[in-house]
Amino acid sequence: METSKGNTPSFGLQAKRVGIGALVMLGLMGAYLGMLELSGNFRAVIPGELYRSGQPTAAAIARYRAAHGIKTIINLRGENAGRDWYDTELAESEKLGITHLNFRMSAKHELSQAKAAELIDMMAAAEKPLLIHCSSGADRTGLASALYVAAVAKLGEIRAEDQLTPVYGHIPLPFLNIYAMDDTFEKLEPWLGFPDS
Repeated sequence: METSKGNTPSFGLQAKRVGIGALVMLGLMGAYLGMLELSGNFRAVIPGELYRSGQPTAAAIARYRAAHGIKTIINLRGENAGRDWYDTELAESEKLGITHLNFRMSAKHELSQAKAAELIDMMAAAEKPLLIHCSSGADRTGLASALYVAAVAKLGEIRAEDQLTPVYGHIPLPFLNIYAMDDTFEKLEPWLGFPDS
């Protein structure tokens, strides 16, 4: 074992250990995110009322309808007529009698208060149980779920902020462009009735 004075490992050995530890952590995080992607990242936010997911397949929509009684889907990717994923989702929703709504937003850009109000109104008015989804079910869906928990269900700031965490695949790091979702929620907190932290 490489040591300097006494039994203290040298700087080089410590750096190797830190590097290996970081690679292991990145590998585990990558495996977890991959598992979320493969599973559709489907989760109950409020059982019987609100569910969230990544882009659902026709089979997943049928499964969610049968298991959870989904009555409305809000697609946060916006209308994309002519794209396979969109046309399939629309056809399956229609076949199963599920109301399908579109709301376009980007994970890379903050949502204005006016657009947040529009989304909140759409979610509040939607027949429940409601499924909200984007592509991966992590960022846009995280913000929409947080807004629902805060403004519609009124379950408090902590429960709302829990929707924007790595548990759902959202990585809240300020240097990532998806941090716009975290910034949006923080800026909307006073409007949502939460005191400054």
